[in-house]
Amino acid sequence: MEFWQGVRRVGFGTKRLAGSGGGTESRTKAVSLLRRAVDLGVNHLDTAAFYPSFASGGNHRSFESLGWANEAIREALSPSGKEVLVATKVGPQPGGLARPDELQALVEQDLQALGRDVVDLVYLRQTGLESIAEHFGVLAQLRDKGLIRELGLSNVRAEHLEQAQQIAPVVAVQNRYGVGFGRVNDDLIRSCGEQGIAFVPFFALAGASREAGGVAASEIVQQIADAQQATPAQVRLAWTLSRGDHVLAIPGTSSVQHLSENLAAEFIHLSPADIAALDAVPSD
Repeated sequence: MEFWQGVRRVGFGTKRLAGSGGGTESRTKAVSLLRRAVDLGVNHLDTAAFYPSFASGGNHRSFESLGWANEAIREALSPSGKEVLVATKVGPQPGGLARPDELQALVEQDLQALGRDVVDLVYLRQTGLESIAEHFGVLAQLRDKGLIRELGLSNVRAEHLEQAQQIAPVVAVQNRYGVGFGRVNDDLIRSCGEQGIAFVPFFALAGASREAGGVAASEIVQQIADAQQATPAQVRLAWTLSRGDHVLAIPGTSSVQHLSENLAAEFIHLSPADIAALDAVPSD
């Protein structure tokens, strides 16, 4: 049985728990939203020690961290008793990418914050490395020690995936991807599908606005949304899921209404003509 068997294809990302402006939403409201997500059937939460985060000074490529998403997850899940896959990522630090010898402490901090003995999935989120072997090797050792259940990669190229697979199995890849965005990853998505590896795109809604969040504007997306009586976000998510059964979505929000709308995207049917039109949107 594949690791992703039984995981709902639309999960929940905790990056936007505090909204796009930072501290405008309380942790209490965030915990309530997470509980609502689980009540609605979400069983895949994507997080990081530096979440929630928001755009720094309006810069769509840099962010500021609030750092309480993991504690909010622990509080939200502690009374539920429901099985929820929690995926986190390690690597980014305020001073740059963590050294290999710093990774164990980061995983242990995640375990403490989440209130767990083992993390279901840990992604190595890399930046600027030609080889990820040393970093990934440390995470593979932590998996062997029982601190991590499964391993993933984020922000990587095909050669990084090959390097990691020589060390330990990779169950998921998380890269930027969406309508008109990150289409450089098309081949990697196909390769993941052929190998039974989940592909979990980030910025699927925000597109080129990245850290600034929101839903990227597109006339074609809007036209299809109007015809479907759906939202542009739902159309973008439905297209994302159309890329293959191995593709999972992790839209984030601080809104109960948007949470419900995002989950409903799983049931929107796009026609071949819709998909072809969305495929043709120029990529940023």
